Amino acid sequence: MTPSEPEIDPTVKPSGPGCVECESTGSWWLHLRRCAACGHIGCCDDSLNRHATAHAAHTDHPLIQSFEPGEDWFWSYSLNAVVRGRRLADPQHHPASQPVPGPAGRVPADWREQLAD
Repeated sequence: MTPSEPEIDPTVKPSGPGCVECESTGSWWLHLRRCAACGHIGCCDDSLNRHATAHAAHTDHPLIQSFEPGEDWFWSYSLNAVVRGRRLADPQHHPASQPVPGPAGRVPADWREQLAD
């Protein structure tokens, strides 16, 4: 299934190399997701804060794309399914030098235990 055009703006650049909200609070993330409508970068649902899903709910922007190197899949919250999407503006992923989880220096040693809760 292909999403409707208002859900995708292929000209919008990502908001930055990391989760907007985690960056502002000094938190950390597991994986990153990019809003296909506005470029907002948020952390995935396996992260502590789930900012990508919160952004989708708050803005009614239902389509995200992985912002991980080597991944180009899209997810539709409204369809609860993987969907096809258009190529978005570069960059296509966070910097390859950025660790997963990230960012460097903020990930606690017990991150696996924190995510298991």
